[in-house]
Amino acid sequence: MTPHDFPESDWKVFRELRELALERFCERVLDDIEPLRLNTSRNYHERYLDVSRFLQERDEKLGRAFNDPRRSQMIFQLATMHAYGLLEPNELARFSVRTRAIVESLAEELAG
Repeated sequence: MTPHDFPESDWKVFRELRELALERFCERVLDDIEPLRLNTSRNYHERYLDVSRFLQERDEKLGRAFNDPRRSQMIFQLATMHAYGLLEPNELARFSVRTRAIVESLAEELAG
């Protein structure tokens, strides 16, 4: 699928839902840091390193899903967001049938 094979309405929905999915992603990351930060079985330096590694891994995921949103990247980024569980079924349903089918197929590959 080329950047121009999907309707303009899909691009508009993507731009809107991208912001919502980004907020969800960041909320989850911040929630997931708490157990690492509060793990009293490890000293402060170890906890710092745990948090640092965790954030580095999540930053790579964030980049795949959200960095440089362009039409040419929309399908891949949308599939990545879907694979990460950042989109609700009713949100994904806002896209055209063809876009949804491609995104769902790619998301399965990314998740598996």
